Amino acid sequence: MSSVGPRPRRVAVALSGGVDSSVAAALLLREGLDVFGVTMLVWSASSTGEPPVSAADDARLVCGRLGIPLHVVDLREQFKSQVVDAFCASYERGWTPNPCLTCNRQIKFGALLNAALELGADQFATGHYARIDCQQGEYRLLRARDRHKDQAYVLYTLGQDDLRRTRFPVGSLTKEQVRAMADDLGLPSAHRPESQDACFLARTDYRQLVAHLRPDTARPGPILDVAGKVIGQHQGIAFYTVGQRQGLGIYGAAPSFVLEIDAARNALVVGAKSALYRRSLLAHQVSFVSGRPPPGPVAIQAKIRYNAAEQPATLEALPNQTARVTFDSPQPAITPGQGVVFYQDDLVLGGGLILAPGPREG
Repeated sequence: MSSVGPRPRRVAVALSGGVDSSVAAALLLREGLDVFGVTMLVWSASSTGEPPVSAADDARLVCGRLGIPLHVVDLREQFKSQVVDAFCASYERGWTPNPCLTCNRQIKFGALLNAALELGADQFATGHYARIDCQQGEYRLLRARDRHKDQAYVLYTLGQDDLRRTRFPVGSLTKEQVRAMADDLGLPSAHRPESQDACFLARTDYRQLVAHLRPDTARPGPILDVAGKVIGQHQGIAFYTVGQRQGLGIYGAAPSFVLEIDAARNALVVGAKSALYRRSLLAHQVSFVSGRPPPGPVAIQAKIRYNAAEQPATLEALPNQTARVTFDSPQPAITPGQGVVFYQDDLVLGGGLILAPGPREG
């Protein structure tokens, strides 16, 4: 496996105890590098005040099998303030956030990376399915070989300094290859199931968490049609997202979908499925991997949520870290708070958070 940049002396691997980060550490050891593990304690919705040690225990088992040291970094305070509180605040605004975007930017490639460097690491590795290369002195973020597992979407905020000291050892492998390697190495994570929920929810419904930490998001309010007529009552804006059909309690000749969450009025606006489609969006907090926006409007593929397919579009960078994305064809349920990521084939240009969709079609 080829390496990027100068050969590092010591590499810290962010270990969750899962199969991907475990194999990442094993691959780096195979290269003859000096490897150690770092794992983080994070705030948990089910925390009773005791450290959430299960992930750390899993990471210790992996490190014991590989014969490398493990350092446990307590990031509960930062995680609560920078990820969980931000997650809940987004629902107060009527947005639908993706906490993994914030965690990668602020915690994994922020606080945890800094802790790894303080522990003597020259580079930082994770089990993300993504790739890095360097062309003419510029580092590039690329999608994984295995498109079904690609995680470059949640890494679009990484810049040149981040990529210069980062490794993604499993980015050129398939999930099947990773599990087979883990099995061959006798790693305890070989057959561990993948987590589908945000790590801090700990089997808690996100609605319960948001309602507990931000009670205003659980206040009942009006459901309006597109003309502004009250046609029902919702249970709290945190319980809904753009495009949602189920759970509205509205019955008519045609199904209704959430078109907009109006936090200022504590209201949902609903309508026909056709009204969900928009041709454009405005994004804010936009960043580019290269550190600079592309000159002029540029053709891209844009992805408006983690599990969405990329769609052909035109990207126009605007002042104040904003950008407009105009799609070749209208897209359904463009949702404020979600990430929009800009691609050119395998290359990740950057991305931002969706601030608002464009006008409704028709």
